[in-house]
Amino acid sequence: MLFGKTILVTGVASGIGARTAELAGQMGADVIGIDVREPAGNTANFIKGDLSTAAGVADIVTQLPSRIDALANVAGLSGNTGVASTLSVNFYGLRALSETVAPRIREGGAIVNVASIAGYGWRANLERAKMLTGIQGFPDVAAIVAEHGLKDEEGYPLSKELLLLWTMHAAHQRLFRDRGIRVNAVSPGPVETPILKQFRAVLGDARVDSDITRVGRAGTSADIAPAVLFLASDGARWINGANLPTDGGLEASINAEVLGF
Repeated sequence: MLFGKTILVTGVASGIGARTAELAGQMGADVIGIDVREPAGNTANFIKGDLSTAAGVADIVTQLPSRIDALANVAGLSGNTGVASTLSVNFYGLRALSETVAPRIREGGAIVNVASIAGYGWRANLERAKMLTGIQGFPDVAAIVAEHGLKDEEGYPLSKELLLLWTMHAAHQRLFRDRGIRVNAVSPGPVETPILKQFRAVLGDARVDSDITRVGRAGTSADIAPAVLFLASDGARWINGANLPTDGGLEASINAEVLGF
């Protein structure tokens, strides 16, 4: 279902992005990779780019072909660089790239956002999430952080809260909906990637170890990439605005505990 299609994948230098790009290529897709660091493997269709600024996003888009079939937004920061940079890459840069690339995505194409189970707090923080996602364009993120007193330790979960809320909104945004472009998300739990140690520093060992214990092991990039590519494929043509927990049952375990059964 991906054979002959052009898939744009961000964050291809490591982890989930690297495996997603590799698997897409094995399935017959033409892959264009984006990252701030060059990947170790094939760089024939690689664009070195930075999602943390509006200028960086604009530069990436100038190097893209006129037509692609899907965008996989995998690139992200763990939160260890502070809340401003984390929000810039994980949400505002991701959104800016998606909106700017939209006219190049074929009708019936797809956008897949890699969110996180850490973003499930959007319901408890709904008003804040609505306010921050409602800011249009690529804002001065440092000014937003200062204005609202956002803390560094909030950066990663907050960025994923915004991403999950925006995924649902974007599915019905005219920019995407009018051309049949589906917008979905996958939400991994803890995954054995190069930045897992950074997540431990940000979220704490107790939180990460508890999540892993619930499901028996941490996930791997190979567990997540197929879900991303399924949502990017025509096999998911009637899935839109959805979030797919790709967490080994972690969400189900937490919900069962909270609901008392």
